[in-house]
Amino acid sequence: MEIPPTPADLLKIYTECVNFAAVKHRNQRRLDSQETPYINHPIAYILTEAGITDFEVLQTAILHDTVEDTDTSFEEIESLFGKTVRLLVQEVTDDKSLPKQERKRLQIEHASTTSHRAKLVKLADKIYNLRDLQRCKPKNWTNERCREYFCWAKQVCDNMKGTNAALESILDDIFRQENVN
Repeated sequence: MEIPPTPADLLKIYTECVNFAAVKHRNQRRLDSQETPYINHPIAYILTEAGITDFEVLQTAILHDTVEDTDTSFEEIESLFGKTVRLLVQEVTDDKSLPKQERKRLQIEHASTTSHRAKLVKLADKIYNLRDLQRCKPKNWTNERCREYFCWAKQVCDNMKGTNAALESILDDIFRQENVN
């Protein structure tokens, strides 16, 4: 029988996870006018604010873009953070070898079939991205492109209805503010 980790063990693992993501994303910036450091993409915070305390979900939230946007491999995630976290990160990672429009289509299509835990991460990620877009339009984005992003994100989120009332309420408010039906 496996001994559960102590609170000190969990804190150590969590800190290692945050540090890993910070190192991997150290040279990346958001496309906003302030060039916000990418690691300031705090979707784990959004999850904890919604009452999510599942440790592996929070780890996945921290690591969710490392494979997609850095030189990190799924094998590296598994070796450092375990198979479950690797599988969750894999569920929320787009295949960057595909064209952008195909990746967006697949996000809509796969949203309803991913695990409950992956859906939590996806919903928090959409919340952060949409709030960021409301706060500051990315460089070279037109109003039309912003609107298209909101409409696409709503399609993705609609396919995850029933996952978490608190996260969905935040998204409903955002979409209402942006007049996205």
